[in-house]
Order: sequence, then structure tokens, then C-alpha cells
Amino acid sequence: MPRQPHSTAPNAAVFGAQPPEPATYRLDDDGRTPNSRWPVLHYRSTSAGPIDPAVCERRFAANGWPPQWRGGVFDFHHYHSVSHEALAIHAGAARLMLGGEAGRIVEVAAGDVLVLPAGTGHCRLGASADFALAAAYPPDQQHWDLCRPGETDPVAARARIAALGVPASDPVTGQTGGLLVHWR
Repeated sequence: MPRQPHSTAPNAAVFGAQPPEPATYRLDDDGRTPNSRWPVLHYRSTSAGPIDPAVCERRFAANGWPPQWRGGVFDFHHYHSVSHEALAIHAGAARLMLGGEAGRIVEVAAGDVLVLPAGTGHCRLGASADFALAAAYPPDQQHWDLCRPGETDPVAARARIAALGVPASDPVTGQTGGLLVHWR
């Protein structure tokens, strides 16, 4: 099957005219991975095929979440205790485990966006060879950490996570919907 060319339309390429309502995943603290009192948001794309990563980064930046890097998801369980994270898949597909070692398996594909509240465990279980994403963080949380279950003190991590508030905007919808609804 021939690959679709990268789309360059800023918003319609990823979600059509209007982003869909995100799926939400509530994940409990398992004693090793804190997760969050707020749900993971999973925006599923209406597009097919890869998207120019700059499109994803422009959308994040326009909605107040400066993009920081491009890459993939580590193949080991980890979480961030000092920052929320937005991941826009711009190519390929992957199976991710969210929530820690006994968490929830989620399938993602080009055009999807995951918004992970601080403490959310994530790990790549498998991916297509072309799997790639762009990551962004709220402006006051640009210095993220890398915490691993069994190596990071969960009590100290929970305290750092509890100190974080709700960002001023959703990385996909801006000032409406998404985390402004589900994280309040």
C-alpha cells in the first residue's frame, strides 16, 4: 500500500475541522507508578497516514505548550513527576502500556495525541519501524525528569506531582475542552 504524503494543513490535517472529544483513561497508583488523579486524554485522529511533525509542533505552540523534542517512547516503564506531557504521533503506530507494569495497553497511530498528566507511567511495547512523535510540555514545566518504578522514591514523586496544577490550556484544543474539562 503506498504511503500517504505528509499533510501540511495546520489543524485539519490532524483532526479535521474540530478535534474530537478525547477518550479518557483513569489509572490508579500501583505503589510503584503514581499515575494521576487526572485522566490521560487520547485524541484519536481522523487523518490517515503520516503528518508533517512541524504541524504537530505548531499546534502545540499555538495552544501554549512549547514543543521540546521529536523521537519515540522508551521501551521501559517510566513517568515524569515534575511535568505533564503531550505526545503527538506523526508517523507509524505503536502499542503502549500506560499506568505502569500492570497498566492499560493503548494503540496509537499517526495523528493521535496523548496528554499524560504527571505521574502517568508509559512504556513502548511495540511499534512500527517508522513510529515517531513530537513532545511538548506546559510553559512552566519545561524541565521534565525521568522516573522509573523501583528506582524513584514514590513518596517524593507523589509530593512533586501533587504540587503541579492544571495547565492554562489544552495542547490540542487550546482554551476549550480537553484537560480544561476533564482535569477540573
